Amino acid sequence: MTQSTTEADWVSRFADEVIAAHSKRGSQKPIVCASGLSPSGPVHLGNLREVMTPHLVADEIRRRGHDCVHVLSWDDFDRLRKVPFGVDGVDDTWEEHIGKPLSAVPAPRGSAYASWAEHFKAPMKAALAEMGIEVREISQTEMYTSGAYREQILLAMREREKIDAVLGRYRTKKKAPVDSLADSADENEREQAEGSGAASEDDGGTAAGYFPYKPYCSACDRDLTTVTAYDDDTTELTYTCQCGHGETVLLSQFNRGKLVWKVDWPMRWAYEGVDFEPSGVDHSSPGSSFVVGTQLVREVFDADPPIGPMYAFVGISGMAKMSSSKGGVPTAADALRIMEAPVLRWLYARRRPNQAFTVAFDQEIHRLYDEWDATSRKVADGTATPADGLAYDRAVRTASAGNLPLTPRPFTYRTLASIVDVTTGHDEQTLRILRDLDPANPIQSLDEARPRLDCADHWVNTQLTPEERTIVRDEPDTELLDSLDEPQRESLRLLVAGLEDNWSLDGLTTLVYGVPKQLLGLPMDVKPTPELKVAQRTFFALLYRLLISRETGPRLPTLLLAVGDKRVRTLLGA
Repeated sequence: MTQSTTEADWVSRFADEVIAAHSKRGSQKPIVCASGLSPSGPVHLGNLREVMTPHLVADEIRRRGHDCVHVLSWDDFDRLRKVPFGVDGVDDTWEEHIGKPLSAVPAPRGSAYASWAEHFKAPMKAALAEMGIEVREISQTEMYTSGAYREQILLAMREREKIDAVLGRYRTKKKAPVDSLADSADENEREQAEGSGAASEDDGGTAAGYFPYKPYCSACDRDLTTVTAYDDDTTELTYTCQCGHGETVLLSQFNRGKLVWKVDWPMRWAYEGVDFEPSGVDHSSPGSSFVVGTQLVREVFDADPPIGPMYAFVGISGMAKMSSSKGGVPTAADALRIMEAPVLRWLYARRRPNQAFTVAFDQEIHRLYDEWDATSRKVADGTATPADGLAYDRAVRTASAGNLPLTPRPFTYRTLASIVDVTTGHDEQTLRILRDLDPANPIQSLDEARPRLDCADHWVNTQLTPEERTIVRDEPDTELLDSLDEPQRESLRLLVAGLEDNWSLDGLTTLVYGVPKQLLGLPMDVKPTPELKVAQRTFFALLYRLLISRETGPRLPTLLLAVGDKRVRTLLGA
């Protein structure tokens, strides 16, 4: 790889830095890239960046022959902070579980899973598998309740004055961006800002002193507790709870609590030996989790902090239409229903982590797929730029999973969507039209157009409003046909006369654009003039009105193929 390519390619650059830093430490263990997700509700596309960024870096490291593991920490021992809006099977009664570990909160009614945490982990796990992302999962519930972090917890409690001093350096500084967004009108942006872990959690200060450990109450199982005393020698810890319960436990034996977030995160860096872990904007300002953690991991846990780039927001176009009934930001599973896994991977691979981008759920998905197909062609013929070639390669394969499934016959997304729209997904009609797209090399089975065809089908049926759907007329519009002047009638005669010899996508494209040229006495290869453009738009509007009773619609060549030769002739009065 050339130096210029490395500089332009963020994945390669981070892989270089991680490999160099790991080598400098002299560690004989595998390189560790890490992600953390809180299954407090649907894991949305902003959170997916938390996983995709280290995945791409880890994959590049593996491609270079290094041993690298990508750990995914599920923060399922975090408290339930709020009940998300619009979750099926959930009502106001779930408010009583606020403060409990996510793994102890009941799953929504009708769920196949035992807990809230497992219910929301499941679709994300399935999405990661579909995208070829392999991780080593870590349940923080299992780690804490098994006593795996016992020594780290006792160490943090012994060093609580040092931790308090580090935190004290920042308590008067500007708060993290997540707080500055509190009055924002964009609820989805605030949700992304919260990121993984309990970023807005208190840091452990109490009236009795500073304690970096928060017990879950043995009586009500919530974290509405306050530590009132702790003895380093005996590890006796006393707490009270808002429910009225209080007790003294031995922290050397007690497993129903966790370190506060700003201490928990650097502890895990040291415990897992993390070399690379990105974080959202909430972790990057003075006093934020990452900034404080880089000091605590050195001063308390005797380890080096990971390389940790900040990642920007992921926007959603068309989200309002989608979220009106769901109440939240779309998830990776939602995206994978309307786009192929390599395309979704490509969105994250081609942008630096600190660059915001948008995932299209509206009509913009057609432009996105046009860009993807254009890149695919450039890669195939060797004309893609080095950066585009790398991003594409990372989208379509991984070092461990190999090549991801791609559609064998990738008809354009807009064409497939138009066909599904007109045929309402009728398989036989869809196959007929797809065969007519390229008569010289006809498709033999719909499987050749999958999974893209299924994605387009789902997009049409979930994202198009009834007003946007295409309804082909059952009978000719005789009133409109009777009102046509002679030039209009001639344009229809020319179109009908050319149907048989031009019944393919390319042929019909030439035909519909060519009819106005014939009427104006222009050659077929003439460059568009203002007069010709007006004539073409007028002709197209007439065809749409006669076929679907609107003046706009799907691309005319595709629409004509979908309607069929016989029905087109009938509706055009032939």
